[in-house]
Amino acid sequence: MLLSAAAVAGSLVTVVTGGDTERQAVSADTASQRHSRLPVLTAQIDAEAIAEQIRTSRLVQHVSDGPEDVSAENAAGVAQAQMSLPQTPPVGPSASPAASPPANAAPAAGQAGQPDLSALRYFATQGDTARLQAEIARLRSLYPNWTPPADPLAVPVNGDQKLEAMWQLYSQGRYAEVRRAISDRQTAEAGWQPPADLLERLDVAEARTRLVNASNLKQYATVIGIGAATPSLLNCSDVDVLWRVAEAFIETERVQRGVDAYSYILKNCTDSAQRVATIQKAQTLLPYADLQSLLAFEKTGADGAREFDPLRDDLARRFVADANDKPELTIAPEYLERLRRLAEQGQQATDSLLLGWYYIRHKDMTEAEKWFRASRQKDDTASASQGLALALIARNASAEAEDVMYRWRDDSEEATATYLASTANLLAGDPPPTVPEPVLQRVATTALEKHYVPTAQQLGWYARAFGQWQTAARWFETALQWKPDDEPSAYGLVITRQQLNDRAGVDEIQRAWAGRSERIARLGMLTNRTVPAAAAPQVVAEQPYRPVEQQDRPVVVQQGYLSERAPAPVARVAAPAKSARRGGCSVTDTVSSLSPDQANMRGWCLMDMNRPMEAADAFEIALKSPSRNVREDAAYGQSLAYLRLGLTKSAAVAATKSPQRPERSSELQVAILANRALSAFDSQRYREAIVYLDQRAMLQPEPTDLMVLRGYAMLKLGMMGDARRLFEAVAATGNRDGLKGLADINELQNPQH
Repeated sequence: MLLSAAAVAGSLVTVVTGGDTERQAVSADTASQRHSRLPVLTAQIDAEAIAEQIRTSRLVQHVSDGPEDVSAENAAGVAQAQMSLPQTPPVGPSASPAASPPANAAPAAGQAGQPDLSALRYFATQGDTARLQAEIARLRSLYPNWTPPADPLAVPVNGDQKLEAMWQLYSQGRYAEVRRAISDRQTAEAGWQPPADLLERLDVAEARTRLVNASNLKQYATVIGIGAATPSLLNCSDVDVLWRVAEAFIETERVQRGVDAYSYILKNCTDSAQRVATIQKAQTLLPYADLQSLLAFEKTGADGAREFDPLRDDLARRFVADANDKPELTIAPEYLERLRRLAEQGQQATDSLLLGWYYIRHKDMTEAEKWFRASRQKDDTASASQGLALALIARNASAEAEDVMYRWRDDSEEATATYLASTANLLAGDPPPTVPEPVLQRVATTALEKHYVPTAQQLGWYARAFGQWQTAARWFETALQWKPDDEPSAYGLVITRQQLNDRAGVDEIQRAWAGRSERIARLGMLTNRTVPAAAAPQVVAEQPYRPVEQQDRPVVVQQGYLSERAPAPVARVAAPAKSARRGGCSVTDTVSSLSPDQANMRGWCLMDMNRPMEAADAFEIALKSPSRNVREDAAYGQSLAYLRLGLTKSAAVAATKSPQRPERSSELQVAILANRALSAFDSQRYREAIVYLDQRAMLQPEPTDLMVLRGYAMLKLGMMGDARRLFEAVAATGNRDGLKGLADINELQNPQH
């Protein structure tokens, strides 16, 4: 469809103007101005035929007149442009090689009857078909009754050689020299005036130069201002200017106006290369949804081919990458399927890598593992290994994850974080895995090198699991040196010192953590057979160390890996009244050689010595007793042992192995729900934590420490008002954690104070 320059400028000028305050941002692609341009025609002129005439110096085809409705179209465009820019003076035609004529330019003085054809003939003699075509369109817009000459070469030669030289300088883009030549001639020849056409063309050409320079210098306010003042630049004949104006809008945070500029090109411009390039440029600047609106303007050829098909592979890659960065973004399935085909059929490891991260971000670890493995087969990179390690950690294959990431552990902060996450999860397995000595050595070396608290802590629990008390104590002490407020490490150290009969060491830790950890404060010395009470969750406000990924990469940590080794805080449950009749532990007998009754006694003795893992094994044998009372006692004891170890799921299973008396059942249920709430909170499942707390509160009044935990869960969910009311109630009792919660809320709401 052929458009007049007036209609083009008028319809787009409203995009450029609008009274917004422009600001500067990023630069446009300077190479884009070298793209071919599509002139806007108002007359049906066979420019290629004229070019052939020029090359062969003979006439091969006549030029036909334009459509009769052009003047009306121009008039409408002029009216629209003037309405949009009421204070903008009329400007001349674009000086770019294929620019359109001015929609709002009036005939120059002395030209009311016949137009000046000197420029027309000059462009014809130079073989400049684009400008020739634009000049004919310009003259038709200014002189509706004018008929273009059949042969522009037949126009009489301009006898003014100096003026001819000025036109030549203009055609070469040497605008400053044109201005100087005009000035020099006016000085030398009194009364001489340059043609208005030449001056108008210079004005517009210089405006375009300023716009391009401003775009290259990231002066986007200037770009928009020049575009608004020079509407004749904004049309299909100079798409590069439209691209630059669109970019200026987007970079000054007026995205919709940028979309409008791109949409204008796709609605009105017909050059296929320019249309494809428009999508390519928009792709680098616009988000997914806006790009979809532009793709809707795609045209389908007679052969059924869609014009943007060559871009779809790259678009699929771009959109999947967008969905990786923003998991809440839903992209069309066709893009995901296209990328899957590319990954299956091609050799680019990056395609598989994109899919791997997409599925990681969308919690499909099975698919993620598949694509990361495929990527590593093509190219074993740190990113592919990192993604695979995360997928492996999610399915508790931490040993393989550690092996995959070891060579990449120092590649980046992300890689280091992922490797350390794998080491902590590896050691946190239940039952404790048998880690080969070389692997254990390199894990310990890396933890010491990086000062990584979670792995140091897990090395402590790992040593305890194998009865290496001194080694365990040293690792807990090391973790506390790196992070003195790490409560799980302090708890691990205190129960290890208890195991070593180091009463002074136990007292030292209890004094240091007085008022900060209830389970440390209530820990007995070999005689108190209780499950430690719930910890005051001061670690909620300042989250404990755990293996987390850097820069928004998700690290999937085995659920509760800290608490599965560090005994999770649970509600206090009293030991059975019959404990007084149970004798001491024989350290020489193996549990497997004991009768169920003896194993039951051994289990409770081991619980007194704070050796819950061995106690659980003893209670398992006791569960085989024919006596209902012994089985009930053993199931109760095993459940307590697992609770002390932080294995909430195992504790719940153990509680069902034999029917319990109502009071015991209630005690266990309360403890299990408390542990589940804490585990859910540690895993950032805050709504689930509140549900467990609600269920527990139906069985037993909520203690202060769990009220604080509830408050922090509300805080994490953005329930500021509810959290504040809860912390105020706790703080009113003098509780320090309630005061800390209020301080945290105030900090979030008033970060500057």
